Amino acid sequence: MRIAIASDHGGFELKERIKRQLDEMNVPYEDFGTHGPEPVDYPDYAERVARPVAAGAFDRGILVCGTGIGMSIAANKIPGIRAALVTDVETARLSRAHNDANIMAIGGRTTPADRAPDIVRTFLTTAFEGGRHARRVQKLSSLDCKDS
Repeated sequence: MRIAIASDHGGFELKERIKRQLDEMNVPYEDFGTHGPEPVDYPDYAERVARPVAAGAFDRGILVCGTGIGMSIAANKIPGIRAALVTDVETARLSRAHNDANIMAIGGRTTPADRAPDIVRTFLTTAFEGGRHARRVQKLSSLDCKDS
């Protein structure tokens, strides 16, 4: 599994913690920025992760901003992306099991640092259940607007 990861300034610190966790888990990743705490615009970083995830260059993506909300909105503008705002282990599990989310958005200012490792591990290890959920995910895919 290969992971694409990025953050804005509000998520930079948590992104760095997540990268250390990915290293400990031996999960390969590419960091698409930002590379410091200076203010940046989250849509730029959401796109840097979402496009290669949608193209299949990465299996999943992790986006971190202050709340995760802006990143999830921006990433979901890219056809083929199912970005889920994840706030705890249960939303991480359900985002994968029921929605086949391919990007997790998480809040650097709203997620306690001690809970993030379990959330990330759950997102990365939970399989899509398929079954009745597959029909619904297919309907989501049919809503994608295709780039001109």
